[in-house]
Amino acid sequence: MSISISVPDELYQKAAAIAKSQNVPVDEVFASAFLEQLAAWERLVYRAARGSRERFLAVLDKVAGVEPEDSDRF
Repeated sequence: MSISISVPDELYQKAAAIAKSQNVPVDEVFASAFLEQLAAWERLVYRAARGSRERFLAVLDKVAGVEPEDSDRF
């Protein structure tokens, strides 16, 4: 399957530079990046499904209720 997309010129130029340095077509660079993003999304969905609000709140209950050190403030 093949599709056409529009990307900002700056993004295309970066992809073209990567493609040239790796001696691969630009569309392969975009396909690889897209595949990586999909894999990251699937990992996030998997991890979210394993979590629960109750466990999250139980962990938060273990955190000390103190003000941060001055060095930890912005």
